[in-house]
Amino acid sequence: MLISFGCPVSGAWARPETLTSIAQRAEELGYHGLWAFQRLLVGRDQHLAPIYQSVLDPIVALTWAGAATSRIRLGVSVINLPYVAPAFLAKQVSTLDRLTGGRFDLGLGTGWSEPEFVATNADPNPRGRRTEEYLAALRTLFADEESDFAGKYYRVPPSRMRPRPVQAGGPPILLGGTAEIALRRAGRLTDGWVSSSRASLADIERGARVVREAAAEAGKNPAEVRIVVRAVVQPGDRDPAIALSGSWADIRAGARRYAEAGATELFYEPNWDPRIGGPDADPELAARLGTEMIEALAPGGNG
Repeated sequence: MLISFGCPVSGAWARPETLTSIAQRAEELGYHGLWAFQRLLVGRDQHLAPIYQSVLDPIVALTWAGAATSRIRLGVSVINLPYVAPAFLAKQVSTLDRLTGGRFDLGLGTGWSEPEFVATNADPNPRGRRTEEYLAALRTLFADEESDFAGKYYRVPPSRMRPRPVQAGGPPILLGGTAEIALRRAGRLTDGWVSSSRASLADIERGARVVREAAAEAGKNPAEVRIVVRAVVQPGDRDPAIALSGSWADIRAGARRYAEAGATELFYEPNWDPRIGGPDADPELAARLGTEMIEALAPGGNG
């Protein structure tokens, strides 16, 4: 199982100097990738966790991290596809992939925040049909000499988009989602599945099984399907109900349980620690705690 790390995009530590230093340290320590996430805004009457209160744009943040590094992969978990037209996202993604030498992974979801749907004039429904059309539109923009797609919800007139991504056919695409129909769609249509931050070990085991079954039914090799776990870390006191809690050694041992459950990649998510990703946290302390975590959980380390 590959080990990756959450990019500084939320709260106090989401500063240019910290983003640069964490990206470079992750690459030095041998992490496979850096992952960001999207949150546009928080409605006045929404009561969301501190992590969501102040968040950098993931595409811009990953471009910044990519400019400071040369090898580490860069992923987003996830861009909510109803918020932006396929052509606009394809241009952003192609640019990021080209500027970073083909290092980008694209996670897509359908969103859940009503204020964000209103603010972007977006309708996520019907989720399945929209997602399938969106994927088709992206792929023609990424890969075809002349793009052309006509669906019910999305259209691309006969046209050319340049420059193309470095990665042939475009960056790998993974889908989020928890319902069985969403998991099966990920296995059937994309390179794999990326979990939510709330997924339990049992959720990962079930999700990996369903995604791979759907991939096999679609004629794909299930062994090649990616299962990426967004893993919230809780250092400190050990909670037997939380796999990634306790000492650094406990957390590393807990990560191995996700590999046994079918994960192909796990990224430790420091943004969920309110001392790091909280908007009112001390920036210097947040940076120190994030650095401590990235060093303690580095691939191949002793914890």
